[in-house]
Amino acid sequence: MGTRLKVLGVFKTLHRTRMAVFKDDDRALTAARLKINEEFRKNKNETSEENIQKLIKMGSDVDIVLRQSVVQMEHVAEDKLLLRPRNDLLLENVPYCDKPREKS
Repeated sequence: MGTRLKVLGVFKTLHRTRMAVFKDDDRALTAARLKINEEFRKNKNETSEENIQKLIKMGSDVDIVLRQSVVQMEHVAEDKLLLRPRNDLLLENVPYCDKPREKS
């Protein structure tokens, strides 16, 4: 795959991630869009293949961090927050067991 296509792919992935992570939060959606666009514009004249690969890797890492680490919270009262985790962040709460399950 060409470098240009990889860069465009990371750009689109970051915007899709932004839409999922900051769903229903217009202020955060706008701030993330501006930041993503600013960073890509800042580096659009980069010609070094090595630096471009590093930037692609950083963009992919940012995508992973956003998907795995960001949780939405909403103020519902002066001293209360409502946690709104995405379905992909929720894990099954399975108790630890030393004995493996028997196959049926």
